[in-house]
Amino acid sequence: MGSLFFRVSRVLRGISFASLVVAGVGAAQAQTGQQVLRVTAIPDESPTELARKFAPLGKYLEKELGVKVEWTPVTDYAAAVEALANKKVELAWFGGFTFVQANVRSGGKIVPLVQREEDEKFRSVFITDTKSGIHKLEDLKGKTLSFGSASSTSGHLMPRSFLLAARINPDTDLKRISFSGAHDATAAAVASGKVDAGALNISVWEKLVAEKKIDTSEVKVFFTTPPYYDYNWSVHADMPAATKEKLKAAFLKLNPSTPEGKEILDLQRATKFVPTKPENYAGIKAAAENAGLLK
Repeated sequence: MGSLFFRVSRVLRGISFASLVVAGVGAAQAQTGQQVLRVTAIPDESPTELARKFAPLGKYLEKELGVKVEWTPVTDYAAAVEALANKKVELAWFGGFTFVQANVRSGGKIVPLVQREEDEKFRSVFITDTKSGIHKLEDLKGKTLSFGSASSTSGHLMPRSFLLAARINPDTDLKRISFSGAHDATAAAVASGKVDAGALNISVWEKLVAEKKIDTSEVKVFFTTPPYYDYNWSVHADMPAATKEKLKAAFLKLNPSTPEGKEILDLQRATKFVPTKPENYAGIKAAAENAGLLK
């Protein structure tokens, strides 16, 4: 009997200790929010470039939030939408259209947190070979054109919308349209002569020119769109409010006057980050619905 009592007592003490451990872990999670912050981004550039751009930002967020940050690459835009909508990641870099898709997909549960100041007035460019004879949108009729990803705001949705506004239906008025999958791939397709023209975001275009990966004596911009809202960092609405605020504050605190801030902002092609809200993307949602691209 004494031996049985000893064994039962030992089991109860073990259960009690385990409960304390679980309670302690729960308390720690309550204090710090998400213990691992998983981050992804729409693959609008090559995987190596996206990882390079994120590395210093990831280290900075680890320091500011006191949690481990994990980069979680995805294969396509749809996978980025599903990852945040299904809470496989906690933070995602979306274009305006992918934010709208994620917001619709999640029943309004995706929250845009911050955007670059540049994203308040973002633009796309149409490019072509300097010898192509293409000088305006109307000259695209009967030509071949590459967009980026089908789900790209600046590489497809908005360029398509401005083509339609110019009374050019890319599906019937052009010889052929294709989708390169990424902005830098669109530029390469034009530079190599695979297509007559391409549409991509102005930020990537300016980076490629600055890095001398594009020769502007051979490839030129022939149309720049009016401005629109675009990229943002989004989270799921179920993220603890305190974590959301810490995350937003970390982005807003980035300053180009510090070496760390300058490195991160330069890689993100940003002057600074500013708060954003779902209403900013109403125009993109309307453009997607008008183009029949929002399902």
